[in-house]
Amino acid sequence: MSKVTIILLVLLALLIIGAIALYFLGKRLQKKQEEQQSQIAAASRSVSMLIIDKKKMKLKDAGFPPAVLEQTPKMMRRSKLPIVKAKLGPKITTLICDAEIFDSIPVKKEVKATVSGLYITSVRGLHGPIAKKEPVKKGFRAKLKRKYNELNGKLKESK
Repeated sequence: MSKVTIILLVLLALLIIGAIALYFLGKRLQKKQEEQQSQIAAASRSVSMLIIDKKKMKLKDAGFPPAVLEQTPKMMRRSKLPIVKAKLGPKITTLICDAEIFDSIPVKKEVKATVSGLYITSVRGLHGPIAKKEPVKKGFRAKLKRKYNELNGKLKESK
């Protein structure tokens, strides 16, 4: 056997071992996530709140107490999270929002939310349904057409 085939076989073996390791690691992480979701569901309660502001910001910039910052993993401290400032009764509270529902939360409106600790898991409109805004994404062709029309308009104006 030549050196090239030996190197290719070793690389193939390493890839297979890596794929198997990732499979079992993924299964373990999935079980852990399911347990966490069941704990969140068990501790959740419905609360009516007035949403004041929502932003994506780092956890340390959001104004959480030091005890919350100590409990979060180091990797999560540096990443940007969806943060919602809401008025719960007479008190203004900073909460972490689920990334899937962050865009559907209306600002300066009263909503009924399912909260588990400092984590918002779902939102419903208190006075009617929440209007969902879907961002309109322009495709590559639409962008090119717009640029073409702008340039064409400038050329006609200059003549």
